[in-house]
Amino acid sequence: MTASSPATSPLPARPRRRSLKTTLLWWLLPVLAVVAGGGLWLSVRLLDDLTNAAYDRSLAGALRAIDLNISTESGGLAVELPYRLLQFFELTASGNVYFRVSTEDNLTEIGNPALPMPAHPLVSGRAEFFDAEYFGEPVRVGVLARRLDPPLYGAQERQRVVIQVAESIESRAGFTRAVLMRAIERDTLQILLSAILLTGGVIIALRPLVRLSEEIDARDPDDLRPVDDSQVPAEVQPLVSAINRHIARHDAQARAQRQFLDDASHQLRTPLTVLKTQVDFALRETDPQAVRQVLQAMHAGVDRSIRMANQMLALARVHDASLAEGGLPFVRIDLAELAGECVRSLLPAARAKQLDYGIEALGEALWMPGLPVLLREAVLNLLDNAIRYSPEGGMVTLMLLREPGRIVLRVEDSGPGMPVSDIERAGVRFRRGESGKGKPGAGLGLAIAQRIAGLHKGRLVLENREPGPGLRAALVFPRS
Repeated sequence: MTASSPATSPLPARPRRRSLKTTLLWWLLPVLAVVAGGGLWLSVRLLDDLTNAAYDRSLAGALRAIDLNISTESGGLAVELPYRLLQFFELTASGNVYFRVSTEDNLTEIGNPALPMPAHPLVSGRAEFFDAEYFGEPVRVGVLARRLDPPLYGAQERQRVVIQVAESIESRAGFTRAVLMRAIERDTLQILLSAILLTGGVIIALRPLVRLSEEIDARDPDDLRPVDDSQVPAEVQPLVSAINRHIARHDAQARAQRQFLDDASHQLRTPLTVLKTQVDFALRETDPQAVRQVLQAMHAGVDRSIRMANQMLALARVHDASLAEGGLPFVRIDLAELAGECVRSLLPAARAKQLDYGIEALGEALWMPGLPVLLREAVLNLLDNAIRYSPEGGMVTLMLLREPGRIVLRVEDSGPGMPVSDIERAGVRFRRGESGKGKPGAGLGLAIAQRIAGLHKGRLVLENREPGPGLRAALVFPRS
């Protein structure tokens, strides 16, 4: 029995993500259906109210006609029915018509008995209309009550007569259903047309995103031009702007990497060629003293190559820190402690040249936000330059100053100083001034210090000592 190889195991299926178009339609179409359904319900209610109002007017006319034909002159209740009116009303109602005239105590009654009455007491002179059932048939009933004048014979007080007219509601129900079906057909067609138009509108509105995606997909991997946002909607412009900022950062990082590779290939090619030549010479030489001299020269060349490689790597770290998205997190640094560590780490080199070497600090912590690794690199470069350019028995001093609104870290030396033209162009990579000719180095120290200072919102200030000779190289940082 053999175990299956992990390489042949199926990869888990990625969940299918819902598109923006589908999301919009899933939100908009149900809302459209709900709104249309609500509109249809309101239409039904309004149609029902309008139909009842129209039919109730005919019921009210029949009630008033019967009321005008009621008489109590003979001492009893008499009604002269307008049969032609009832026949015409029955024809217009397209259904059964019922009427009833009675006293309020039901002792006297004319017409269809037991017509439904409302559950609440009647108000004299005001007609009321309601739905009910009469022997299982749905009917619309109109009722009117008024005082009898004169009252019936033998009555001790004025009585009220109740007049009722009812009609079956089959005709109006059929009319309502017909109108309702027309309304449903209209609203359904409206929903379908709105859904089609809405879907088309969403597709057209999202077409710029599709074109944007196709444009980016069609680009070459090394095409880092900004994306054109002139044809995209206003809502998408922030996204395109963010993409362009990301492309710009990537472009800057790619250019920095290319520059680093170009610099590395340029600066390391010559030392490696020299080392190879020296090795070939040493292999051919038989004199031990000559071989020793070649090895010493190779040792010095390796030291120079190591220093140059370290400086180039430091410069690359500064580039990465400045291009990092969102910036690297600063921490709280005691600049006095960091400066003391840098001075102590280069003490052997200063002693080898018998320099007056030391630090002048405030005797207290000097806090500032920053990146310890990079600040240490900047201070070491300034100290290393001062030690290299100072003569035997010279002076190198690191000073920490707290001035109004700023912190100053200054390195003074007793070297030859720098011409004004070199100070103006200080910080250019691989450029060495007049005083640096013939000295070991790659011309990267001041460039590294200047960029690290800029990363910490500071600056590098160079000036010749007065009285000279010597140079003052200062890192000036704003106080937070």
